[in-house]
Amino acid sequence: MSRKGNKILTIPTGVMVTMNPGKINIKGAQGALDVVYPHKLIRVENVDNKIKVTRLNEEKQTRMLHGTVNSNINNALIGLSKGYVKKLKIVGVGYKANVSNNKLTLAIGFSHPVVFDIPQDLRVICPTPTEIVVEGYNKTIVGEFAANVRATRKPEPYNGKGIMYSDEIIIRKVGKTAEGAGTTAGAKK
Repeated sequence: MSRKGNKILTIPTGVMVTMNPGKINIKGAQGALDVVYPHKLIRVENVDNKIKVTRLNEEKQTRMLHGTVNSNINNALIGLSKGYVKKLKIVGVGYKANVSNNKLTLAIGFSHPVVFDIPQDLRVICPTPTEIVVEGYNKTIVGEFAANVRATRKPEPYNGKGIMYSDEIIIRKVGKTAEGAGTTAGAKK
């Protein structure tokens, strides 16, 4: 039994859901999303402002898709009612970010600035030069953009410099000199 797939989803106020075979159109105040699903394997029903996802057979592929379709619909409902936010922080001397003309510019220790084009559905702001906030209604696009920005300069474990999520904990490593600080190399007794 799929616990994720059996979850009954409540449609939030202000969100309209239109059902078509193999596709669900979801519209909210922030925008619109389409969720595509295999209608020959999965049935999606809208009854009394609640969405129920059921599978039509017990094959392995259908059982795998059951929870995935339910989660995709839930992500669209949450995104169009509340939205998604990813916060990044930049650590390092001289590292900073700037948003202008629908472009995110990063100065992160390379010989050149790194420039990202901001997708149309996203809102990216920099409250301070060392903070980046990515907001949007599509969970996939928000997460992918934040991951691409983080991948340009991943946080390193020795000095902790780089771009990281605001709630991320970097496990720090001890350098070579700190490890052998208490002993003297080559000393005779």
